[in-house]
Amino acid sequence: MSAGLIFVIALLVFVAVTIAKGVRVVAQGEEWIVERLGKYHGTLKPGLNILIPYLDAVAYKLVTKDIILDVQEQEVITRDNAVILTNAIAFVKVTDPVKAVYGVTDFSEAIRNLIMTTLRSIVGEMELDEALSSRDKIKARLRESIADEAVDWGLTVKSVEIQDIKPSQSMQRAMEMQAAAERERKAAVTKAEGEKQAAILEAEARLESAKRDANAQVMLAEASAEAIRRVSVAVGNETTPMLYLLGEKYIASLEKLGQAGSSKVVVMPADLQETLRGLVGKLGGRG
Repeated sequence: MSAGLIFVIALLVFVAVTIAKGVRVVAQGEEWIVERLGKYHGTLKPGLNILIPYLDAVAYKLVTKDIILDVQEQEVITRDNAVILTNAIAFVKVTDPVKAVYGVTDFSEAIRNLIMTTLRSIVGEMELDEALSSRDKIKARLRESIADEAVDWGLTVKSVEIQDIKPSQSMQRAMEMQAAAERERKAAVTKAEGEKQAAILEAEARLESAKRDANAQVMLAEASAEAIRRVSVAVGNETTPMLYLLGEKYIASLEKLGQAGSSKVVVMPADLQETLRGLVGKLGGRG
């Protein structure tokens, strides 16, 4: 092979390599950072781009689509010294490629650590119950807190979502014991309240019964008084009808006493015969 042919082949190879180094096609959704002799020179946009071979070099290739950053689970201590586990996921977008590559060593790791630190700070200001029930509030504060730092790194934080927030296993056991104790306390209070209400109702029932018994006795006494008054008005000054009625009641009471199954001995008053004799004599004389 002649020297001329070798030179032509070498020249063609050099031209091909030069064209390959000078012509770059950037895909949609990407931007490339170009350095000239080690210094930032420009940013290549999607499409066909021309570089100066051997002077310009593509130093960084950045994705300008939304980037999903997964923040690993971590332990966070609340204001009341409770330990909870939480993790998050962030959606960020590179809006300034120059700041993203020259403002921080690794913007993805920087954002991830910033979220973890800020999340610990926010949850640390809350009580356990508030932290477990304020997911939206934590998310809003977290996004607001990291937005300024992200701008300095050429990033826009589009959203930060709290994937999970829960007590640690030790805290879960403690909460279960606390919940069980609270249920027992409520049961005891309910039982005591029920017994109290039952006692009140029983006392009110006894009071009502006593009032009704008293009213019945008063009414009975009034009825007896009225009966006696009417009898007195009916018989006037005559004693014989009164003695007759009393004797009749007396005899009827003795008959009931004698017919009672538990009675063994009936004691007759000593003056019963005299009383009956006087009553019959008066009745006979009256007739």
